[in-house]
Amino acid sequence: MKTRQARAAAVPYVGWMALFIVIPLVLIVVYAFTANDGSFTLQNFASMGDYAGVFGRSLLLAAIATMICLLLGYPVALAISKESPTFQKLAMMLIMLPMWINFLLRTYAWMSLLENTGLINRFLGLIGIGPFQMINTQGAVVLGMVYNYLPFMILPIYSVIVKIDRSLIEAAQDLGADGATVFRKVTFPLSLPGVLSGVTMVFVPSVSTFIISTLLGGGKDMLLGDLIEMQFVGTAYNPHLGSAISLIMMVIVIACMLVMNRFGEGEEGAVML
Repeated sequence: MKTRQARAAAVPYVGWMALFIVIPLVLIVVYAFTANDGSFTLQNFASMGDYAGVFGRSLLLAAIATMICLLLGYPVALAISKESPTFQKLAMMLIMLPMWINFLLRTYAWMSLLENTGLINRFLGLIGIGPFQMINTQGAVVLGMVYNYLPFMILPIYSVIVKIDRSLIEAAQDLGADGATVFRKVTFPLSLPGVLSGVTMVFVPSVSTFIISTLLGGGKDMLLGDLIEMQFVGTAYNPHLGSAISLIMMVIVIACMLVMNRFGEGEEGAVML
C-alpha cells in the first residue's frame, strides 16, 4: 500500500521531468544529428572546428573565474566557520542577500560601475588616475562571473568546514602542529568535498554564461552561451548547429562533474597526519 502511494506521489515529478528535461534533451540530440531536410548527418559536429577559439575562451575564462572564487571564497568560509553561531547566521544572510536580487539587475549595476564615466572611473579621476577601459573587456566578464557565482563557492565550503570535528584539530595542536600544519594536513583535506562541490557549482554556470559576456564584455569576445543563443534566436539561425554545440557543452560539463566527483571520493575521512 505504501509502495503504491509513493509511486502515485512521484507521478507529478516524473511527468515534470519528462516534459521539461527529457523531451528537450531528446530534441537537442535529434537536431544535433540531423540536417535541415531531416536526414542524418555529422556535419553539425564537423562545423564546430570553426569555433574552437570560442570553446577555448569559454573554458579559460570559466577556469579563471572559478580559481578566483576559490581563492576568495575559501578564506571567507574558513573565517566565518570560526565565529559564533550568531555571526555565522548573519554572515550567511549577507552572502545570500545579493542572490535575492534579479541576476540581470546585478549585472546591469556592474555596467554602471565599470563604464568609462561610471562611479569607479569617476573616483579614480578624483585622485588623478584613469580613466581606464574596464567595460567591454574579458576582465569585466570574469569580474561579473566572480561576483555572481562567488556565493556558490562560499556556501558549500562553509557547510563542510563548520561540520569538521574540532577534536581532530585539537589533537593535531596537542601533537605540536602549528596553525599552517593543521590547515594543510587536517582542515583542508577534510574540506575538499566542499571545495570540489563549489568548483563544480561555479565552473558549470560560468562556462555556459551569455548574459554576463554580452553586457559586460560588449559581445566582443564570444563565449559558448553567446554562440548557442545566436544559433537559436540570433541572425545566424541554425538550430541544428546550436543543438550540436549544446550537446558537446553538456558532455564537457558532465565530464567535469565526473572528474570532480572522482577526486572527491573518500575525502570525507582523509586526514593526513
